[in-house]
Amino acid sequence: MTTTEMPAVHECTVTGCSYNHDGCHAFAITVSGTNGAADCGTFVPLQTKGGLPKVIAQVGACSRADCTHNTNLECTASGVRVGPGSGDHAANCLTYDPR
Repeated sequence: MTTTEMPAVHECTVTGCSYNHDGCHAFAITVSGTNGAADCGTFVPLQTKGGLPKVIAQVGACSRADCTHNTNLECTASGVRVGPGSGDHAANCLTYDPR
């Protein structure tokens, strides 16, 4: 069995996400989207803060097969940055680089 180390979420600047409080507190994020951007599918726009007690977020899955960092639907970037997307309730993987 081979274990792949998942890339860390090095930065998240999305203030409206329940998992982001002094860093992303989700265990893992999912990168998705079909609108020309790579949306953070883990984005939760609630007032309640959630997630783990420490910052260890990583990329668990990526369905943006057109990204240069995507191999077999796994992210191969050394780390990712997440930032605001278009609209009030959106977050995007800023490391997304279309082929």
